[in-house]
Amino acid sequence: MTVRAKELRFETRLEPDGSFSAGSEELRPPEAWTAEDLVLAGLLRCLLTSLRYSAARLGIALGPAGGVAQGTVSRREEDGRYAFVSVEVEIAAKLVSPVGEAQRTELAQRAEQGCFVGASLTAKPHYTWRLG
Repeated sequence: MTVRAKELRFETRLEPDGSFSAGSEELRPPEAWTAEDLVLAGLLRCLLTSLRYSAARLGIALGPAGGVAQGTVSRREEDGRYAFVSVEVEIAAKLVSPVGEAQRTELAQRAEQGCFVGASLTAKPHYTWRLG
């Protein structure tokens, strides 16, 4: 018996006025935000969602969490195209539950593996986790 993989479908619209919409929700990023900023913001949002999900699965109570993502875009050597060539991410989260080092490591690994945005990037992100 073949098991079909779950499919998640998304649609985001960019309107002529510069706003984005997903369903009935609207996002109006400042003029200074670039497409690259939006990719990094998506990566952070995906990681934090994956972190919250992974923490819940492990029975770890998670408090406030945030992060910083930095990326470098340049010409890739392998194909000459401009793309992210390096991505650095730092996530900081307050763990409400007392957690040992092995559980912190497992939580970070699960969060990284669960983030499809990070998995979709050709330049694999380098993650720094501050879980405490």
